[in-house]
Amino acid sequence: MAIRSKSTKLVQTTVLKQILKRCSSLGKKNGYEDEEEDDGTLPHDVPKGHFAVYVGENRSRYIVPISFLTHPHFQTLLRQAEEEFGFDHDMGLTIPCQEVVFRSLTSMIR
Repeated sequence: MAIRSKSTKLVQTTVLKQILKRCSSLGKKNGYEDEEEDDGTLPHDVPKGHFAVYVGENRSRYIVPISFLTHPHFQTLLRQAEEEFGFDHDMGLTIPCQEVVFRSLTSMIR
């Protein structure tokens, strides 16, 4: 049983690293590099420790804390995003759910 748990944690860690790497590379691709800091790879309106996601039919943008990545319900959304969109595209991290569901989930996590 412990082996299965370790295996699951390794897979989750790998997926989370891919997501963070993808978020970082999107900032560079879209010209969001900070001129004053060499490591500024996110848009200026994304605070440190957060990332942007796009949700719903209209692809509304939300800024969420990185800590959400470890929450089981948010991980379910990430798996759905991977299945539907994959992580290798220029659209940013897109979450395939209705905005009202996403807002409800994120308010519950906070």
